[in-house]
Amino acid sequence: MEALWGKLGKVLPPPGLPRALAAQSALYAVGNGAFLTGSVVFFSLYVGLRPIQIGIGLSVAGFVGLAGSLPFGHLADRLGGRRAWVAGAVAEAVAFACYPLADGFVLFLLVISAQTAAETLANAGRVVYTAAVVPKEGRVRVMAFARAYLNVGFTVGSGIAAAALALDSRPGLLVLVLTAATGTALNAFFVSRMPHAEAAPGSGETRPSPWGVLRDRSFTALAVLFGVLWLHSTIWAEIMPLWAITMTDAPKPVLGALVALNTVLAVLLQVRASRGADTLPGATRLLRRSAIAAAVACPIVALSGRTDGWVTVAVLAVAVVLFTGTELWVSSAQWYLHTEIPPPGQRGAYVGMSRSVGGLAKMAGPAGFTILAIETGGWGWWVIAGVFALCGAACLPVVRWVERTPRNTAGTAVQPSS
Repeated sequence: MEALWGKLGKVLPPPGLPRALAAQSALYAVGNGAFLTGSVVFFSLYVGLRPIQIGIGLSVAGFVGLAGSLPFGHLADRLGGRRAWVAGAVAEAVAFACYPLADGFVLFLLVISAQTAAETLANAGRVVYTAAVVPKEGRVRVMAFARAYLNVGFTVGSGIAAAALALDSRPGLLVLVLTAATGTALNAFFVSRMPHAEAAPGSGETRPSPWGVLRDRSFTALAVLFGVLWLHSTIWAEIMPLWAITMTDAPKPVLGALVALNTVLAVLLQVRASRGADTLPGATRLLRRSAIAAAVACPIVALSGRTDGWVTVAVLAVAVVLFTGTELWVSSAQWYLHTEIPPPGQRGAYVGMSRSVGGLAKMAGPAGFTILAIETGGWGWWVIAGVFALCGAACLPVVRWVERTPRNTAGTAVQPSS
């Protein structure tokens, strides 16, 4: 029995708030994962939109998230993390429930914009709340458990979506949005019952404009670094499958197995991969390690274009393992640097700025990387590897610059480094 509890201790978060945050992540991901899996099918067959209209809507949503990250992060600082989180989750649940009523392109744009804005506010509130309520010494570990359970929830949500889509009917498609709306509403109630967080230092003082965080040039450089490194997820989830079906002999069903491999590894290894990320030197090492893993993975993907049969499948699997390592290490480093570097009263604004910068990278990166990877016939993978290698070389200098930059602990000013 003791051995059983010992094994459970490795997969169960510590009791209390850490376990509640992990359960909340899973609950949110079930509803959100169900909708994301079948959203394009829903928009096409239920709402009746053309592919170009869906594409425009998704682009508009991306712009809303990009433009709203900084101001909504600032709003989360002002409202308090839990209040912003609940408000965003409630608004997102309402938006999901309105999707079946969006019987035209204009209404679709309004609903998807509202849903994205609400999601952005909720995410900002979650970061502010978690950083405020979880003690510093256990914060990275708690966030690692939450992310692991998020992946579990997405897997369950994807299964629900697959079952709903298998019905091949309008009621089946309606299940997708009702699952998302219900899950998000329950998530809002769940969050509202969580303990109150103490106000951050300086929270009662007059706050500067959220745009003032852009004067912190060292943190902006760190945000650019994170933005480029997170492009690894676009590579393995979008560009690598395109490469596999056009430039290799890998069977198409293998793509699903590779996604499953990533999910399983993320669930099992996220907490273990976060070890050492609770100090600045440790977070820096993980950040550099994530860049190296991505740099090594790229030429391995290129190698799959020159292999045959199961060797090709094995080579692609190795690349997925490396990209998963990048995901686990960069997320762990980001949790520490995003919560410990910003002034406590401005965490939302700082994280919002970082996400805006990351959004710019995500807008520009996929097209450029796709051209390099696919249109060059393979040698472009080495260029992409070089980009990640440069990120690895820049990690230590950028983090040291961030460390040298003084910041007002009350969050009332940001002094750029000289």
